[in-house]
Amino acid sequence: MRSTAILAFVFLAAMASLAQASGQAPAQSTTPPTQGSAPTQTPSTVQATPATGSHRVLQAKTQEELKAYQDAFAKTDPAQLEAAADDFAAKYPNSELRASLYQRAMNLFAQSNDTEKVIITGRLAIAADPTNPVPLVQVASALAESTHDTDLDREQRLAEAAKDAHAAIDNIDTGLLVPANADPARVEAAKHSILTMAYDTLGMVDMNKSDYASAEQNLQKAVDVNKGNPEAVLYLRLSVAQDKLKQYPQALDSANKAVQYSKDGTPAQNLAKQQQERLQKLISAQGPAGNAAAPATQPSQSPAPTSPSTPH
Repeated sequence: MRSTAILAFVFLAAMASLAQASGQAPAQSTTPPTQGSAPTQTPSTVQATPATGSHRVLQAKTQEELKAYQDAFAKTDPAQLEAAADDFAAKYPNSELRASLYQRAMNLFAQSNDTEKVIITGRLAIAADPTNPVPLVQVASALAESTHDTDLDREQRLAEAAKDAHAAIDNIDTGLLVPANADPARVEAAKHSILTMAYDTLGMVDMNKSDYASAEQNLQKAVDVNKGNPEAVLYLRLSVAQDKLKQYPQALDSANKAVQYSKDGTPAQNLAKQQQERLQKLISAQGPAGNAAAPATQPSQSPAPTSPSTPH
């Protein structure tokens, strides 16, 4: 699963620094951080600025709630933070700050590669803030990459992944909270990462459903959005979708890029080279005149691979 740091580096950096500051300054002069928050002049409010430039204020209703949030947010162990977030949510069920705690727990679980916990805490973050694209895309990606054909709830997990990915795309400009003084270039980079993950997730869901035409379209969007930071696995998945559609020259071009952008010795590189070699042999067997045409059948000894789930 793609590292949360790629997605939320802006928000985590701001939250960490503000959390430290709030622990050192008097309560009357600052506030605790939420995702992408900045200090304000009142002790019980946290202001964040969505990408559109509009404002919404996340507010602790009492000093007791503020202190409970600060104490929970300060925890760095994901299990302890999750427990603290649960306690906070139970004590303050209507608090606007619940989403920040669950998102922080989700990020910590992502760093420890605990996919199911990412899904659990991410769902709670979404329930508290349904338009925030960060937990939406994290949960969507985690569901798509961890769902197997043998899962009894396979269809439900894939449907949830697609729904969350679409919601992340739809809310990219209105639900994303950023620090008030954030570097616009960093904000755009974070948005590109979210959109890349969302389209990649939709492509994986389509591949799981054998809808290769839709998969090719969504994976191509993921590649296009991510032109400035090409990823081998995106090109490999795109190659597989094109292969399934018998678009062999295009599939080979994508496989070549997957090899080009992969790191030496990684599973992604090994899979990319296998795909590359398979397509080279298949196209060569057709001859120059048949390069753009599909063979009647694919060689049984070298079937097209399934959608790779290699970590980003």
